[in-house]
Amino acid sequence: MVDPRRDVAVYLDFAEKHGLCIVHVTETHIHADYLSGTRELADRTGARMHVSDEGGPDWTYGAGFAGAERLRHGDSIVVGNVRLQVVHTPGHTPEHLSFLVTDGAQAIDPGFMLTGDFVFVGDLGRPDLLDEAAGGVDTRFAGAKQLFASLRDSFLTLPDYVQVLPAHGAGSACGKALGAIATTTVGYERAFAWWAPYLAAADEQAFVDALLDGQPDAHAYFARMKSQNRSGPALLGELAPLPERSTESVRELLETDAAILVDTRDQHAVHEGTVAGALNVPGVDKAATYGAWVVDPEVESRPLVLLADDEDEAGRMRDHLVRVGIDAVDGYTRSLDGLPLVQPRLMQPEELDGLTDLELVDVRSRAEHAAGHIPGSRHLSGGRALWHLDELPSSGTVVTYCQSGVRNSVVASALRRAGVDVIELDGSYAGWARATDREPATTA
Repeated sequence: MVDPRRDVAVYLDFAEKHGLCIVHVTETHIHADYLSGTRELADRTGARMHVSDEGGPDWTYGAGFAGAERLRHGDSIVVGNVRLQVVHTPGHTPEHLSFLVTDGAQAIDPGFMLTGDFVFVGDLGRPDLLDEAAGGVDTRFAGAKQLFASLRDSFLTLPDYVQVLPAHGAGSACGKALGAIATTTVGYERAFAWWAPYLAAADEQAFVDALLDGQPDAHAYFARMKSQNRSGPALLGELAPLPERSTESVRELLETDAAILVDTRDQHAVHEGTVAGALNVPGVDKAATYGAWVVDPEVESRPLVLLADDEDEAGRMRDHLVRVGIDAVDGYTRSLDGLPLVQPRLMQPEELDGLTDLELVDVRSRAEHAAGHIPGSRHLSGGRALWHLDELPSSGTVVTYCQSGVRNSVVASALRRAGVDVIELDGSYAGWARATDREPATTA
């Protein structure tokens, strides 16, 4: 297994179904977006761990990886006829490895490259995350130059037929323009990637400038992911099914402030009525990201109770939450019926005109805000809001908006719980654009 996620049941089930044993587990680098499942999978299967020993002392894996084989450029992992050759490909991070895969039953040369966060389909791993999320200072410039060298010296020296299997696809915050298909080839990227002309012209500075321009916001929780993945995420073991909580049990937990309810409905349902202090994490698909926007487990010790239709949905939601280190989930409830409900405060777009005593905050991405925003609004992206409360007024009311209202509901729920007086702009930016004839402001 390479770059496994922390909820490892999917790998165990696959291996059992196909009569396989998982004997080796490794990863390309110290990840920032999710917690690694390397330790978890090794603990559950007895597989041998392999981690990078490149990048220098600041990027050495910690005590949680005691006993792991430390990999250097040129090393190999062999499983039967399959050989994974280690290639040090720094840039996204200093210790980053890629793996050239040779299927010895068919060929004597590599036919695949597992590129992690080095080369994506149509894009590259961003070199600025260490500045954005790990406390680095201007490391992006050295990282960008390392990426240029890794492409020149390791990637573009490979035959065009080598298939590229990256760790992420479209939607990942680990790059700025990832393609939507799962794989590519060295030859395709050589011919069509945005960066290819800069490499062909040996123009390092133009490459650096283009790579660093327009990178997306880094979520604040990435710093915690980096730290925990370096030291070794806590072991989960086999998780028991989540218990269903009765209305009476949930009411008691909430009244004694012994738990936090997670309302998993969309913003429209939440606006009709939700529990005071509830956090909005709409649906399973983005539960990891949105959950990490609204819960910081380093400061919040109270367990979560999930609103879910059944045990299966609650379990899938928990699987996503543990990927970002939100491990304290106490159970689920099927309904809010019988619980005291409140309606979040909303403001209509036309009500903004003439108001001067409100702070208008855009929680979309930096690029979205620059492309067009409501005049007078300031930017604080949703993935950073809970960690930057000092950027909001210490008193008075804040009006928040995103593009359509989904992210806004998520962020507003966290800000309310943190004590901020929040009003959500109904319909958010799209609603404002429909309701007014005013031109949006842009940022040069």
